[in-house]
Amino acid sequence: MTFENLLTETDNNILTITINRSDKLNALNRNTVKEIGQAIKNAGSDNAIKAIIITGSGQKAFAAGADITELVVLSVEEGKILSKEGQDVYRSIETCPKPVVAAVNGFALGAGCELSMACHIRIASENAKFGQPEVNLGLIAGYGGTQRLIQYVGKTKALELHMTGDLINAEQALKLGLVNYVVPQDQLILKCVELLEKIKTKSPKAITSVINTINAYFDNNTIGFATEIEEFGKCIATQDFKEGTSAFIEKRKAEFVGK
Repeated sequence: MTFENLLTETDNNILTITINRSDKLNALNRNTVKEIGQAIKNAGSDNAIKAIIITGSGQKAFAAGADITELVVLSVEEGKILSKEGQDVYRSIETCPKPVVAAVNGFALGAGCELSMACHIRIASENAKFGQPEVNLGLIAGYGGTQRLIQYVGKTKALELHMTGDLINAEQALKLGLVNYVVPQDQLILKCVELLEKIKTKSPKAITSVINTINAYFDNNTIGFATEIEEFGKCIATQDFKEGTSAFIEKRKAEFVGK
């Protein structure tokens, strides 16, 4: 299947999905997120595919957030729909019956950080940076980031990162437990393949059971994801969101008023 914003390649039963928008730092517009969901769905039902790698094109970014120009025109209800769509795609990655590894080759910000967290394992290049900087736009994470970051780094650090919008580098992410390994960029895909080749020697049924049972530990948190959708929609209607996105587009510092 051919995609507009993705490149796909299968080698030795491992599918590599590459977000191919390097001129925009692989920003995740609505269509790209939908295409990722379709690629994951196709892979899940393809017996020839045993494992999946998700990465970004170029050497600067895995995925540097959502496409801001798409957000500024949304109503509250449209914002909720967008958040739900993104959550559903990312949930399909998290529940994919085959192992999914994020090869984080640079910036993983906003929706890009959320995408990496939806994968079962994260391997980062040395230049990788992670963050949920949505507050700088007067917004919150909307694709599950408020819920998954807590799972990896704990409530205290998750609150700090979401409220400050600060970025962390690959080594900090490793210490916090957000990523599994940090490697030089030229070894990133090799490390992903090495790990997946080991996993491929195990029982596919058992691997699917591992994914299902570990996910089940967190599956009672439906209220948190639903709350994220509601709060994301509310933020869309605020003056602060309009100011934050205008400042971002105009490359100036935002002046929030709390309305």
